[in-house]
Amino acid sequence: MSGHSHWANIQHRKGAADAKRGREWSKLSRAIMVAAKNGGSDPVMNIRLRVAIEDARCVSMPKENIERAVKKGAGELDGVSFDELTYEGFGPGGVAILVEILTDNRNRTNGEVRKIFEKGGGNMGSPGCVKHMFERKGVFSISAKDADEDTLMALALDAGADDIENLGESFEITCDPTVFIQVKAALAKANIPIGAASIMQIGKVPVDCDPETGQKVLKLLEALDDNDDVQHVYSNLNVTDAMMA
Repeated sequence: MSGHSHWANIQHRKGAADAKRGREWSKLSRAIMVAAKNGGSDPVMNIRLRVAIEDARCVSMPKENIERAVKKGAGELDGVSFDELTYEGFGPGGVAILVEILTDNRNRTNGEVRKIFEKGGGNMGSPGCVKHMFERKGVFSISAKDADEDTLMALALDAGADDIENLGESFEITCDPTVFIQVKAALAKANIPIGAASIMQIGKVPVDCDPETGQKVLKLLEALDDNDDVQHVYSNLNVTDAMMA
């Protein structure tokens, strides 16, 4: 299985648990508010908002919560203003890490994230130090039990996807973010269940580490993800089965 899929699956499982205690809903509310603030409250015209709303629905966020977040972002209701930041740094083994932030207090978040990096054996770097090592892609995970490879490939490529990879128990479809909604709609129309779907940063050149170092990196990624102001965490670590074990 490709490395970013392993990490995406960790985040997906964590997301399900976080939703039960409200943390994931809080993060998704911020994402919706910022998307509405920057692109308007109409999800038909605002693709980023549409994706954020669909993400919220995937973890059963109540409709009224979603609508309230949209209104706050659009200025129809009073709400906190969040800044979008991206922190960059390195983890154990020289693994590159990108951290996407939505915060109402830059100084607090900067200190907290820097401390997490240092405690996890890594260090925060200057802006731009690792961002060039990543590219933004839409990624879909489809169970091999739910689709035939040839049919799925034809469907995905026809919808504008870049590639489809057979990972054994699942297929991974990658696409440009601009056609993410288009590919998702094509899969839904064909009644193909989607295990996970998101727009993420993917490392251009995966970095290999020994299992012990890799586990340290995974612990750092999870610690960063647990911070309330952190929306997404990405790395170019090639996550192996040995690390997961």
